[in-house]
Amino acid sequence: MSEAPGVRGIRAVKLIAIGNSKGIRLPKALIQKYGWSDSLVLEETGDGIFLYDPKKAKLSWRDTYRAMAEADEDWRDLDATVADGRDLKL
Repeated sequence: MSEAPGVRGIRAVKLIAIGNSKGIRLPKALIQKYGWSDSLVLEETGDGIFLYDPKKAKLSWRDTYRAMAEADEDWRDLDATVADGRDLKL
């Protein structure tokens, strides 16, 4: 999708009262950029939250593997990264 006017990657938002809950307002340009309508899925991760359209299903591991295999990318540099041992705890 192309970048919508006025939409940037990081922005500050305020929590607003919605009944007994809190919420955020999403800018119209951001909603249009991602094609969102009336509802979203909120997925909580270790790094924060992820919002996505419930109609756009996430790929399964099998589908992800197939997509990566079809991409015909050169993954040889990954072997060097794995072999450098930096992920090992001392």
